[in-house]
Amino acid sequence: MTIKILTSSLLLLASLTASTLPNLKMPQTGLAFDVIKDYRNYNVVATHFRTDKNEIRYILANDLAYQALKKGIKSLPEGSKVVKIGWSVKKMALYPAALEADKIQRVEYMVKDSKHFNANGDNWGYARFVKTKNGYKSFNKGTKGCISCHAVAKGNDFLFTQYQKRF
Repeated sequence: MTIKILTSSLLLLASLTASTLPNLKMPQTGLAFDVIKDYRNYNVVATHFRTDKNEIRYILANDLAYQALKKGIKSLPEGSKVVKIGWSVKKMALYPAALEADKIQRVEYMVKDSKHFNANGDNWGYARFVKTKNGYKSFNKGTKGCISCHAVAKGNDFLFTQYQKRF
């Protein structure tokens, strides 16, 4: 069932084609939505469920980050990209005891780039785009919350995600 939910969720995500990605940038970092335009080539690293947001999150990584995470490397290499897509959930119509992804709520990502993002000592640039009725908008509170939240994961290269082994 998890595979079915993941597959349907990724198909919904695929509806955001590179040509329809919003032309948005995070004010503090200048990171644009299209930095992750090739997300369809990324691998699923993990899933998380945020109980405070009632949201399932799919964590994707570009090949550079994916290979490092899969090998258990603690500090991801330069150029690593980790994308987090948050979905609201709903009961499955045919199996109401289960939940499935419903609508995208947010798309967030981190890019490892020590030349541009070392001011906080973490070497990561953060971007968060929130879904609205009319599309997406840059997160209005900026990246300060991203930085402070991820600081608790300093010993894990500021990442909450670890590779979830499959079989």
